[in-house]
Amino acid sequence: MNEATTALLTTQYCPPVQYFAKFLQYDTIWIEHRENYQKGSYRNRCHIAAANGLLRLSVPLVKGKNHQTPIWEVRIDYKTKWQAKQWEAIAYAYGSAPYFEEYAAFLSPHLGGEKRYEFLCEYNAALLKIFLKLLNLRKEVLYTESYYFDPPPGVIDLRSSISPKVEMSSDPDFQPSPYLQVFGHKYPFQPNLSILDLLFCTGPQALFVLKESIRSSR
Repeated sequence: MNEATTALLTTQYCPPVQYFAKFLQYDTIWIEHRENYQKGSYRNRCHIAAANGLLRLSVPLVKGKNHQTPIWEVRIDYKTKWQAKQWEAIAYAYGSAPYFEEYAAFLSPHLGGEKRYEFLCEYNAALLKIFLKLLNLRKEVLYTESYYFDPPPGVIDLRSSISPKVEMSSDPDFQPSPYLQVFGHKYPFQPNLSILDLLFCTGPQALFVLKESIRSSR
């Protein structure tokens, strides 16, 4: 049995279902804000289900050696109207979802470009706050002020566990519970997509689906 009561996670953009399952498993969540940026992660990208299959959405970053840049200093690039294009893609993918219109009112200002954030961490934190509210999930979330090579007792290090590079099956505590998706008539259930998929498709039942996805003795 895991004795940890706190989980240490990375900052992520519209994180997958697996990420939010940890918010139910642990009493306190620490978000890593003192690491260096790492490419090929969920820190600035997510996956949604679109008409032609899996679609990746990415937050463009100001050019530079981001992989050596402290994550809290990574800036978002607004040279193109990427937010408007992404929201158009989200609306096209989920426009027919049962709860799209209800939740779009909360999300479109942030995802569609009405509100802008200079830093990636700031943007992710603002979105996380909204997602937790929509999930009706009250949890203590703290942001690290120093980097832990080895977290203190009582804290489980999950910084490398939730990533596009890591097989979901390697997490013994998570088994995604299926739910009806927009393109379920075309494709088999697509697990562990962005929380956007779960919210738009299941609405107030999203928290129940999260609970059903936890396979833990905690």
